[in-house]
Amino acid sequence: MHNQFQEHIAQQLAEIEAAGLFKQERLITSPQSAHVSVAQESSPEAREVLNLCANNYLGLAQHPQVNAAAKAGLEQWGYGMASVRFICGTQILHKQLEAKLSEFLGMESTILYPSCFDANGGLFESLLTEDDAVISDELNHASIIDGIRLCKARRYRYSNSNMADLEQQLQAADKNGARFKLISTDGVFSMDGYIARLDEICDLAEKYNALVHFDDAHSTGFMGARGRGTHEYRNCMDRVDIITGTLGKALGGASGGYTCASNTIVELLRQRSRPYLFSNTVAPPVVAGALKAIELITESSALRDQLAKNTALFRDGLAQQGFELLPGEHPIVPVMLHDAKVAGQFANAMLEQGVYVVAFSYPVVPKGKARIRTQMSAALTQDDIEFAIEAFSRVKAKMGI
Repeated sequence: MHNQFQEHIAQQLAEIEAAGLFKQERLITSPQSAHVSVAQESSPEAREVLNLCANNYLGLAQHPQVNAAAKAGLEQWGYGMASVRFICGTQILHKQLEAKLSEFLGMESTILYPSCFDANGGLFESLLTEDDAVISDELNHASIIDGIRLCKARRYRYSNSNMADLEQQLQAADKNGARFKLISTDGVFSMDGYIARLDEICDLAEKYNALVHFDDAHSTGFMGARGRGTHEYRNCMDRVDIITGTLGKALGGASGGYTCASNTIVELLRQRSRPYLFSNTVAPPVVAGALKAIELITESSALRDQLAKNTALFRDGLAQQGFELLPGEHPIVPVMLHDAKVAGQFANAMLEQGVYVVAFSYPVVPKGKARIRTQMSAALTQDDIEFAIEAFSRVKAKMGI
């Protein structure tokens, strides 16, 4: 039986590879940055390449002040807590970050998690029962989907950002006698860079007496006039009920997540949310670094401004070269190639040109929608962006796309 099972798994892997869907993990031999060193099979030495596929939106992953704050946090508060929060895993530092996030995002209270995946995983089953309903956007992140699967609430799904469909699902939930209704959406959809119509979602929530949750992992720190996120960008900061987010992208890029909501919701999560109750506390150096990242974002708009400038320059340059881009203004810039094998070959060719990008294909994106998802960073220079555009153009011509 053991050998048969191993053969079964091996066959699945072979099928994944034959379909061009096998995901290789490249070895980075340097700190995360706008330029990274990547190990190559053909050479014993790593090669420095331009990095266009990190979530390092504001360039804070190796910012000297963030690094210094993390180092100071390590020296003062230690390496790790070796405990969950309610046993002996809560330091003053954790409460400071929770308070700072609440203030920054305009919410009453915040609870930290090991990751945003955990925040979403522990949200729905803690708040909803079989008497309730959750209405989810079809393109929501896997962590939202998995979190909803864990709860007993009735599930409804609406077409991506389709407000007419959302209204129909709200009506269906009412017709089926839902006690409470929770609408759940990504703030920014990570594979497409589309920004949720959060203000219109709030309109419908108020019309049908529903709660609004959004996951703002790809927005917090740089979207909106002050970088507060999608709810600021859509001018509805005082109309949302629950925010989940991450420290692992724009806010320093390390790890950790959070949920922001009312005092009562957060307190219930502290009592019932399983990823919070049964996972170690976020490490003190990470907390200290995130506090410094929020401070830097609050003090100046320079990084946000640079990110917006870089995004516009890159989008315009690729469009001029004839690439098919998904529309938008977010620093996620998907280059559509549709065929999974073509996308994989394109990514490999880009690495040879000195640019690190990754192909995304099924099941991460729908079949026939394979792409190179690029992401801009405030750490990129104009020369970096021009170099990247030229590399894309050369590979396009070489592959006859």
